[in-house]
Amino acid sequence: MTDTSEKLDYSKTLYLPQTEFPMRAGLPEKEPIAVARWQKMDLYKRLRESAAGREKFVLHDGPPYANGNIHIGHALNKVLKDVITRSFQMRGFDSNYVPGWDCHGLPIEWKIEEQYRAKGKNKDEVPVNEFRKECRDFAQGWIKVQGDEFQRLGVVGDFKNPYLTMSFHAEARIAGELLKFAASGQLYRGSKPVMWSVVERTALAEAEVEYQDYESDTIWVKFPVADFNPDLVAHEDTSAEDFNEMTAAILGSSVVIWTTTPWTIPGNRAVNFSPRVSYGLYEVTAAENDFGPQPGEKLIFADALAEDSEAKAKVTLNRLRSVSAEELGSLTLSHPFKGLGGGYEFVVPMLAGDHVTDDAGTGFVHTAPGHGREDFDAWMDAGKKLRERGIDPSIPFTVDDGGFFTKDAPGFGPDREGGPARVIDDNGKKGDANKAVIDELIKRNALFARGRLKHSYPHSWRSKKPIIFRNTPQWFVYMDKELGDGTTLRSRALQAIDDTRFVPGAGQTRLRSMIEERPDWVLSRQRAWGVPIAVFADADGTVLVDEAVNQRIVDAFEAEGADAWFAEGARERFLGSRANEPWVQVMDILDVWFDSGSSHTFTLEDRPDMKWPADVYLEGSDQHRGWFHSSLLESCGTRGRAPYNTVVTHGFTMDEEGRKMSKSLGNTVVPQDVIKQSGADILRLWVVTTDYWEDQRLGKNVLQTNIDAYRKLRNTIRWMLGTLAHDEGDVVPVKEMPELEQLMLHRLAELDEVVRAGYDAFEFKRVTRALIDFMVVELSAFYFDIRKDALYCEAPSSTKRKAAVQVVRHLFDHLVTWLAPMLPFTTEEAWLERYPSSESVHLEQFPAVPADWKNDALAEKWKKIRQVRSVVTGALELERAKKTIGSSLEAVPVVHMNDAALEAALSGIDMAEISITSDLVVSHRGAPADAFVLREVPGVAVVVEKADDKGLRKCARSWRYTDDVGSDPEFPEVSARDAKALHELKALGRI
Repeated sequence: MTDTSEKLDYSKTLYLPQTEFPMRAGLPEKEPIAVARWQKMDLYKRLRESAAGREKFVLHDGPPYANGNIHIGHALNKVLKDVITRSFQMRGFDSNYVPGWDCHGLPIEWKIEEQYRAKGKNKDEVPVNEFRKECRDFAQGWIKVQGDEFQRLGVVGDFKNPYLTMSFHAEARIAGELLKFAASGQLYRGSKPVMWSVVERTALAEAEVEYQDYESDTIWVKFPVADFNPDLVAHEDTSAEDFNEMTAAILGSSVVIWTTTPWTIPGNRAVNFSPRVSYGLYEVTAAENDFGPQPGEKLIFADALAEDSEAKAKVTLNRLRSVSAEELGSLTLSHPFKGLGGGYEFVVPMLAGDHVTDDAGTGFVHTAPGHGREDFDAWMDAGKKLRERGIDPSIPFTVDDGGFFTKDAPGFGPDREGGPARVIDDNGKKGDANKAVIDELIKRNALFARGRLKHSYPHSWRSKKPIIFRNTPQWFVYMDKELGDGTTLRSRALQAIDDTRFVPGAGQTRLRSMIEERPDWVLSRQRAWGVPIAVFADADGTVLVDEAVNQRIVDAFEAEGADAWFAEGARERFLGSRANEPWVQVMDILDVWFDSGSSHTFTLEDRPDMKWPADVYLEGSDQHRGWFHSSLLESCGTRGRAPYNTVVTHGFTMDEEGRKMSKSLGNTVVPQDVIKQSGADILRLWVVTTDYWEDQRLGKNVLQTNIDAYRKLRNTIRWMLGTLAHDEGDVVPVKEMPELEQLMLHRLAELDEVVRAGYDAFEFKRVTRALIDFMVVELSAFYFDIRKDALYCEAPSSTKRKAAVQVVRHLFDHLVTWLAPMLPFTTEEAWLERYPSSESVHLEQFPAVPADWKNDALAEKWKKIRQVRSVVTGALELERAKKTIGSSLEAVPVVHMNDAALEAALSGIDMAEISITSDLVVSHRGAPADAFVLREVPGVAVVVEKADDKGLRKCARSWRYTDDVGSDPEFPEVSARDAKALHELKALGRI
């Protein structure tokens, strides 16, 4: 043995991986450093500079409320948006992201009022603009906090210059948009039932309401028949005697209604029935109750509900005869409170209604037009007929803004002993209104039955307290008024929905159904913090349309903000020479959804770095009734189309058992905690690996699954970096590469299509699944495992080694850039480790794929090769388990082939190398009975023999067993291949 051999440490002669990229990520410590670096280099500005002149791709940010730390829903939402903007930026677009905040409305105003209450301070005693300043300051503070939290998630955007609905320019534009509705005649003052929060003293929009379980009092009420008009009933085939008998029976009966809102009975003005429902006249034959119907009473019910009603009242009913729709339509009823407090003397008509069913109740709907949308519509639709019958069609205001009965509810309002009854109190608790109504019904023998029902009931999503439907004057936008071009706001919106791409597609159906069914858009709120409904109107509600006045309003808002509307002398200032005319300054506040729904004007239209319409709006699925909805209506009302081309929605985050997260259950996942413990990239990996279109689950176990997946990805990246430490930039033509390298390039070409299509379709799980499977299964457990020998041991001149390094180079560049939109911190760390002179991976583009990489025929061949390999590796694993062998290099598998197609695929392939064994023999003899087989690969059987039994010796450098170890006298402990490598390294002075 020579001196060289004696002194040589073979491990130092190998091209072993070398990298400073650690296996342990340390994301919680490293990520803030990356954020600071991006801010210092102004990455956002660099992105804009690098993309100058490219086609714009704009995702318009739906603004969160600036009133608290971000929660897991914010994290999910912002990560999805960041992935979209980054992925388009890295595919040749100028993909701008401008974050925004919704700064007006109850979420912020409510916080200030809470502070006032804690200090014993009365909001109404504070000048309005002073109060508004406190709201503005509060919002500004949270914008800074949330902005920092979003950036800590890795989100890159124009955080130095976000859009704010409370900026003076935004407030001017919002007011200007409202004035467009006024000028086009779409804005009107009307009196309709609106969802009203007694606790917050304001009307609410659909998007401000959530449904919670609530226990309501239910009552069955008797409305006595007051009159019967025989002229409205066809009775030619009935004798006069029989008809008179029928008339007498009905005149002595009562129609029974059912309701879950007893407090609305004073507001009743009609009873609705359905011509499609079968009704009958019933007589009480027995009764077992403390109150209610007694034997001999005659009552009318839907036949399908008579038995259930009978049970509720503990009575026995006998059906006398059918009651036709004609007969019902000919009836007028008496109000059960007739005479109470000198009121309720009006007649109660029976009206046909499409909304009536016999699914529950009695088949009759108590109609209080001041307390329900369907009730209001039915009453208004019958207006002409009511007048013809001499019935007053006016709607009473029976409940005020505090939930108290008014003078329009005699016996329960101010004339009541002890003061007016109340529906809901300031704390959102039930008042005494239901009890007062029920007690009076019992007193008057008008109550048929009573009970309780637990059901879904609307609550304010801010105060979490139940709301009521209350008739009150508000400002509305017409949904169905013709706009001069043959369209209405509703028809425009429906057409815009058809023209929009929805991801997932079900969102289109959902939004369409909402637009089809929605009532006129109520814009007014009785609050202080927001953009006012900056119009002047006369006593009848006619809006002043004067371009000069409107321009003064917009100009003032641009210079001073909406506070100008509330400043002393504002009326005279804006009206100018018309100040002596009887115009009233409207002091209601605009629905906050109109604010955010107008954001496309002062963001997409007004910023030179944006464009209109946006390519994408992305928010939670609740925004079909929120931001998507209001943006659609605002834009269709002023521009005739939607402000977006695509709408993407995500679901909500549940705990691991699928339950809604709540502090009371203790099952919330706080994004700040996850970031602190594991890092933002772990949270981001969860986002992009989940089916975000549906509700997702998150908890300790889910996070651990993502931590494990991340570790595998990181280790794959780390191995590539270590291998590329030896990259000398050699280029081997594709056709001169070994087939295995050509196969990997083909797979990159296939993945390139998957990745780009996945990002286009916003299917991030499709992208991550493909990349994770490729990196873990095809690279770590296949290609890298096979090529470690060549990469570590082959000579510097080896084409195989050079080709493998070149392929790893391509793998790294593609994989790291493909992952960059999803894992920005990890990929930035890896990229700068590989390319220390680079500014950022996020300034890169996805690498192009040369046409000659794609090789479908080769891929088909290698499917067969891998089938054979799977049988070999299966046999090796079995021998390892028996401890017959340790390393697979100790084995020489004998592969018995009985499949011509599979064997043909092996031609020219070193199957020992592919199987990571020292040698491999293909045999055409019949396989022994104990040979290893896989059912899914017929025609292949494997017997594992040991290399040292074949007279092969172990190479001290590569650990392969060969028959030429010792053939080189200078390096007698290694194979000829390894000796050649050592000679080259020695000549290069590397050993």
